[in-house]
Amino acid sequence: MTLAHLAQHHPRFVDWSIHVDRLPAASWLALQFAALTPTWCWMVIRMRDGSDDPLGALALASLAVLVGHLRHQLRAAPRLGWIALATGGTLLATLARNGLGVVPALPPLAAGLLAVLALACGLVAFLPKRVAALPVAGLAVLALPLLSSLQFYAGYPLRVVTAEASRWLLAPGFEVMREGSTLLVDGRMVIVDAPCSGVQMVWLGYFTACAVALWAHRTDRQFATRLPVVGLLVLLGNIVRNAVLVAFEGAGHALAPWAHDAFGLLLLALVCGGIAWAMASRTAKAIPGLITSPGGRRVDTAL
Repeated sequence: MTLAHLAQHHPRFVDWSIHVDRLPAASWLALQFAALTPTWCWMVIRMRDGSDDPLGALALASLAVLVGHLRHQLRAAPRLGWIALATGGTLLATLARNGLGVVPALPPLAAGLLAVLALACGLVAFLPKRVAALPVAGLAVLALPLLSSLQFYAGYPLRVVTAEASRWLLAPGFEVMREGSTLLVDGRMVIVDAPCSGVQMVWLGYFTACAVALWAHRTDRQFATRLPVVGLLVLLGNIVRNAVLVAFEGAGHALAPWAHDAFGLLLLALVCGGIAWAMASRTAKAIPGLITSPGGRRVDTAL
């Protein structure tokens, strides 16, 4: 069936299609947002009842600022691949939340993950092509109330890794033994508890990475190649923070609560600053036509 045949025999359908195609980006995004309303309600309830930290609101606000800043540059026609992913993801998130027949509903967090990724695809479909998709998807995932779940599933392994690394750092100056996430420092027992797992530092580190990558106009490839640095800085920062605090505890000079918090905030600022620098810095580019291989001997002087 050709377009001419449709226009001749089904003119109202063609007119309706034209009206749909001319809908502004804000209308498309508002419709998708409305379709995912149950997910947003669940997120608000979970953040308000105290079962999770409300840091996800910061990620949502960042996405809103991004769209507001680029509102005059939104595409008139969405990129078809991304809008197809957004539509399919929205339908899949609805199915995952409610179930269908013999297909059981997924846990709310899993259904919420599908919903925020679908919304990220919808945003990328209308955003200018220069805006990287991975940081947008990263902020969408960070908007979920997932800190308590991360603490439950990943908190203890992170505490064990931190305790073992702290043991190695403290070994030259103290007699240190480790049992699980507990350290025995010169006969004094020091527990690496849940706040010392670094889950909040992980969240804030990756939030900084996504926000700075969008601000610095990093491409998806540049963003992905810098992600290992983010993880390394977060891990090192958490290990140094815990090693210093455990050293004071083991020496019998535990820091006052305000000093404990201040030192933690200082390390957090240093880690996030390092992540921001790694994301914002530009790598040196070879001059085309001069050097064929970096560090090689072959030099092409033709300009």
